[in-house]
Amino acid sequence: MAKITNTQEKQSGKQKEQILPEGKTFAFKRENYKLMFIGLGLLVIGFLLMIGGGSEDPDVFSEGIFSFRRMTLAPILILAGYVVEIFAIMKRPKE
Repeated sequence: MAKITNTQEKQSGKQKEQILPEGKTFAFKRENYKLMFIGLGLLVIGFLLMIGGGSEDPDVFSEGIFSFRRMTLAPILILAGYVVEIFAIMKRPKE
C-alpha cells in the first residue's frame, strides 16, 4: 500500500482535508492557536504598558514609575496572558 503523506490532499465538496498517516494527528487545532495568539497579545500589551516612567535626569526621582498602569494594570495583563497560554496548550480539541 502506498504511503500517505501530509502534503496529499483530498477534496470533499468545497472543503479540503489533509490526509495524515495512520495514528498521526496535529497536537493543536485552530481554536488552540487562536487562544495562543490572544495570550501572546496580552503578554505584549502588558510588557508595553510597563515601559517608561524613568527620569531624564538621573539625579531627579520620578514618581511616574509608581503609576497604576505600571504597578497594577500591566502585571495583571501579563498574568492573564500566561493563564490564557497555559489554557490554550492544555485545552483538548473537540472531536
